[in-house]
Amino acid sequence: MKTLVVFLLLMNVSQHASALEVYEGVESVLLLCKDTSVPVDPTLLWTRHDLSLPVVHQHSLTGDELRDQNQRYRRRTSMKTDSLRTGDFSLTLRNPITSDSGTYICTITAFGNERTLTEVELQVKVSHQVFTVEVYEGAESVLLPCHIPFVSGPTTVMWSRYDLNPPTVHQRQQEEDELTDQNQRYRDRTSMKTDALQTGDFSLTLRKPHIFDSSNYTCTIRVTGEEPRLTDVQLQVKEPYTFPAEASVILAVLAVAAIVGLGVYLWKLFYRVPQVEVDSGTESVQLPCKTTLHLPEDAKVEWKDSGYKKVHVYKNGSDQPEEQHQVYRDRTKMNEDLLKTGDLSLTLKHPTDGEGGIYTCTVYSRERKILMKKEVVLQVRVRQVEVDSGVESVQLPFTKVYLPKDAKVEWMAVSKKVHVYQNDSDWPEEQHQDYRGRTAMKQNLLKTGDLSLTLKYPTDGDNYSYTCTVYNKRKKILMKKQVKLKVRVPQVEVDSGVESVQLPFNTTLHLPEDAKVEWMESKYDLKVHVYKNGSDQPEKQHQRYRGRTKMNEDLLKTGDLSLTLKYPTDWDTRTYTCTVYSREGNILLKRKVELKVRVPQVEVDSGVESVQLPFNTTLHLPQDAKMEWKDNTMYNREVHVYENGSDQPEEQHQVYRDRTKMNEDLLKTGDLSLTLKHPTDDDTYTYTCTVYSREGNILLKRKVELKVRVPQVEVDSGVESVQLPFSTTLHLPEDAKVEWKDNYRKVHVYENGSDHPEEQHQVYRDRTRMNEDLLKTGDLSLTLKHPTYGDNSTYTCTVYNREGNILLKRKVELKVRVPQVEVDSGVESVQLPFNTTLHLPEDAKVEWKDRGSRKVHVYKNGSDQPHKQHQAYKDRTKMNEDLLKTGDLSLTLKYPTDGDNSTYTCTVYSREGNILLKRKVELKVRVCQVEVEEGAESVQLPFRTTQNLPEDAKVKWRENKFLGNILHVYKNGSDQPDKQHQVYRDRTKMNEDLLKTGDLSLTLKYPTERDSGRYRCLFLRKADIIRWNTVLLKVKGLFLSLFCYLFLCVCIHF
Repeated sequence: MKTLVVFLLLMNVSQHASALEVYEGVESVLLLCKDTSVPVDPTLLWTRHDLSLPVVHQHSLTGDELRDQNQRYRRRTSMKTDSLRTGDFSLTLRNPITSDSGTYICTITAFGNERTLTEVELQVKVSHQVFTVEVYEGAESVLLPCHIPFVSGPTTVMWSRYDLNPPTVHQRQQEEDELTDQNQRYRDRTSMKTDALQTGDFSLTLRKPHIFDSSNYTCTIRVTGEEPRLTDVQLQVKEPYTFPAEASVILAVLAVAAIVGLGVYLWKLFYRVPQVEVDSGTESVQLPCKTTLHLPEDAKVEWKDSGYKKVHVYKNGSDQPEEQHQVYRDRTKMNEDLLKTGDLSLTLKHPTDGEGGIYTCTVYSRERKILMKKEVVLQVRVRQVEVDSGVESVQLPFTKVYLPKDAKVEWMAVSKKVHVYQNDSDWPEEQHQDYRGRTAMKQNLLKTGDLSLTLKYPTDGDNYSYTCTVYNKRKKILMKKQVKLKVRVPQVEVDSGVESVQLPFNTTLHLPEDAKVEWMESKYDLKVHVYKNGSDQPEKQHQRYRGRTKMNEDLLKTGDLSLTLKYPTDWDTRTYTCTVYSREGNILLKRKVELKVRVPQVEVDSGVESVQLPFNTTLHLPQDAKMEWKDNTMYNREVHVYENGSDQPEEQHQVYRDRTKMNEDLLKTGDLSLTLKHPTDDDTYTYTCTVYSREGNILLKRKVELKVRVPQVEVDSGVESVQLPFSTTLHLPEDAKVEWKDNYRKVHVYENGSDHPEEQHQVYRDRTRMNEDLLKTGDLSLTLKHPTYGDNSTYTCTVYNREGNILLKRKVELKVRVPQVEVDSGVESVQLPFNTTLHLPEDAKVEWKDRGSRKVHVYKNGSDQPHKQHQAYKDRTKMNEDLLKTGDLSLTLKYPTDGDNSTYTCTVYSREGNILLKRKVELKVRVCQVEVEEGAESVQLPFRTTQNLPEDAKVKWRENKFLGNILHVYKNGSDQPDKQHQVYRDRTKMNEDLLKTGDLSLTLKYPTERDSGRYRCLFLRKADIIRWNTVLLKVKGLFLSLFCYLFLCVCIHF
C-alpha cells in the first residue's frame, strides 16, 4: 500500500519554474527547491540538460553521490545534510560564472518513478568591477587586482591603459606572457602569477611605480566561448610622505605608553593566581584571601564570581545578604573581625562544577576607592562513571554520614527531574517521563546516608552530568554533588560480502512472556526487526531489512536478544538500538550497538588488460539464482548479469559490453568474482554484486571499491621527446580509430591506416608520432617531441571501432620538470645548459628568451644577432661555436645578479618557423652578503658588470626597502651629491671610469650597526632599468665583537 502511495505521489508532477539573476564574483547562489511530500528511500537529482554530462548534484539517504557529476561543478555544489528529512532540496552553487547560466531541474525519484519539482533559470551576468589603488612613489611594487572565480577554458588576459599609444601594459596568452606590443615604459616592470590559469588570479604587479603611472588600467579577460570580463583599476601614485619633526614627540610619548603597558601585561602574566581544587559533593570549600594591610573599620568587602554575580558582601561591620545573588544565599560565610585580622577568606558551601571559575575579592574605602583586590581560581572536580550500553543498571554514587529526617533529596539531569525522595518515600509523579520506572534509591537512605541513584537500562542518550541536591524543610540546600555518566556504545566491524553479522545483546534479567522486542536503525528511525506475542512480525519491518534479519528461538527465556543481519553492506553502517517493552509499553531494557561494514578496495594502473573484483562465498546457491553486478552511478548501471545458467549481455549497460567476464559454474563453486577488461580511471566506482532467488529475494550481497590509478611520466624540459606508454594484447580491428587527447584538445589521430594531422590542435602539429602497424602490434604509445612545462596535462588514448564504440581507453599523466641552476651573485658567469643529439639543419634559428619574453640571445644564419638582443643582455651572453653541429645550445650569461632571476626558454626554429626543439631553465642567483665590524674605515658593496657601458647611463645606489633613502647617484659622467640622502653625504665613493671598467661597486665609509640592511644598485638608461644588483650588508656591533674576542681569549687560555 505504501509503495502505491509513493507511486501516486510521484506521478503527480508539479513543476514550478523560477528565474534567478546574479553577478559573477558573488560567493554563492541558492537554487530553491522545496517539497512537503518526501517518499521513502528517495534520490534527489539536480541536472542541466544542455550539457553532455547533465548531472549537477545527486543526493540520497547515504549522502552525496557525485561520481557522475559534471567536472565543471566539482567542489562547487552542496545541499543541506538533512534535506531528505525537511524537504528543503535547495542547491548552493559556489563561485558562479557566466558559463553556469542555464536551466537547472530539481527531480526526485523513488522505486523507479520520477517527479520534477522545480526548474530554475539561472543567469550569471558579468560584473564590471572598479577598484581604486593608492601607493607612494618609491614603493617596490603595487598590485592591481583582477580575478575570476573559475577558469573554464583557453584564456587571454590583456591589461591596457587607453591614454597611451600603444595601450598594452601586459598580455598573457595561455601559459606564457606575450609582450610584443607592450608599451616601452612598462618594459621589465610588469608581471603576473605563473599559476594564474589555475587560480583565476590575473592581478598585475607593477614594479617601481612612478607619478606618471597614475591612470586608469583596464583588465580584459577573454575565455573561449564566454563574454569578456572587464575590471577597471584607478591607480594613483602619490609623492612620498615627509615625516614631520613634531610627530617625533608624539611617537616618544606613545613608545613610553607602550613600555608601561607591556610592563603591566608582564606583571599580570607572571602574577600567579592561587587555585583551589575540590571534589563535587564536599560540604564546603574555602577561597583564601589574606592581607597584612591595615584596613579601615568602614571598609567594604565584596566577593564576585566570573559572571560578576555578587557572592558575598560585608559592609558596616556585618554581612549584607540582601545584596547577594540568589544562587549564593545561605551558602557563604566569612570570619568575624575580618577587617582587624585581615583574613578575608570566603567559605562556599556545597560547590558544584558549574561554579568553577575565577572569584574576585575587592576591598573598597568609604569613598569607593579600591584598597585591595585579589583573585582565586576554584576548580570543582566531578566524578565520572563509565558503563557499556545494554547493562541492566548503573549506580551514580553519593554517600553522606548524617541527614535530618525531614530532608528532601532530588536528582536532576540538566532541567529534567530524574528522581525525587521526600517524606520517607519516592515521588514518581514529579519525575520526567524519560526516567519513570528506570530509577531506584535505597531504603532508609536518610538513616544510612547513602543517596546513590540506580539508573536502569542506560544508553548513550543518558550521557549527562547528574546533580543530587539535599534540602531541609525550609528549602535550604544542605549539600550538593554532581556525577558524570558516560555510556559507551559497543562497535562491531565486518567486511562487506560476509554472509551475516551478529549485533550482540544478552541479559540475565527475567523478561515476561508478553514482552515486545524491537530493533531500530537510529539515523532514519527505520524498524529493523520486531518480535511480539511470541513470534517475529515481518510486516512491521522496513522493506530494506525484509528477509535479512533473524533472532534466536526462546529469546525471552534465554535472554539472548542478539540480532543476525544478513548480507551487510556499507549502507548498513549505522547505530542500532534494541528496546524491550512490557505489555503496558514501559521500557524494560535498552541497548545500542554500532555496526561498521568495511568495503574492500582494489587498486590497479590504468591500461592494464583487466582487473578482478573478488567475491567468494561458501553459501549453497540454488541453480536458478540470478546474479547481478552494478556500479554506484546515479543510474546504477548494469555491469554484468548472470541468469538461467548463462550471461545476459543484452541487459548490460553499453559502457561495459564486451568488457566483463565471470567464471563457469559460478553458482556451484561460489566464485562470483567479476573480471573487468581495460579499466581506466573512469571506472573508479563502488561495485555491488547481488544474488537473488527465483522469487526476487536477496540471498547475498557485497560491495567492492575499484580505484584505477593514472600512471605518471616525468621528464626534464629540453629532452628531445617523451613517450606516453600504452600497449595492449587485445586484437584490434583494422578499421579501428585511435585518438589521443589532453584535457580538451586533440593531440594525435590515427584512422583508416594513417595519421590525420589536420584534426590535431595546432599546438601539437609536427610534434607527435605513433609507431607503424600500431593496430597489429598493439603498441599505441605516443611520442611527444620537445616537451615543455606547458605540456603538463593528463592525456587520454581512446580506441573506437567503426561504429564509434569504445574498445579501449587509457590515461597517462605527463609532468615536465624545469631544471634549476643556482649561483652566487658576483661569479664571473653562469651557464644555462642545453644539449641535444638531434640533427639540426644549418639554417636553424636558436633563440633564448627570459620570462618577460625579452630576447636574451639570438643565433641565426650561422652567427649571433646582437642587434636583436634586449639591451639588458648586451655584451653579457655567449654561445659555443658550431653549436648546430655539436648540439650544445647552452648559454653563458656573464656577471649574473639577482636581477637576472627568471625562467629562460631556448627555442630552435626551422627555416619555415616550425619549432624543432624547446627547453626551459630556471636561474636563481643568490644575493651577495657582506659582513664588516662596526668601526671599520669602510666597506665595499660589490657590483661588476660588462665594460664600456653607454655614457648616457645613470647609476643609482639606494636602500632596498619601502621609501628607501638614496646612497649615491652617478650621472652625466660625475657624482650627484645633491641627490644623496643627508645620512650618506661624504660617506660614499665610486670608482673613476666606472662605465668603462664596468665596476659599479660602492664604497661606504664608517659603517655602523644602523647601516645593516639590503642595498640595490640600479643601472638605468632613459628611465628604463637595464640591470640591477642587490647586496646584503651586515655590520656587527662593537659589543658583539668584544664579546667574541673575550670568548676566544678564554678558550685559548684553557
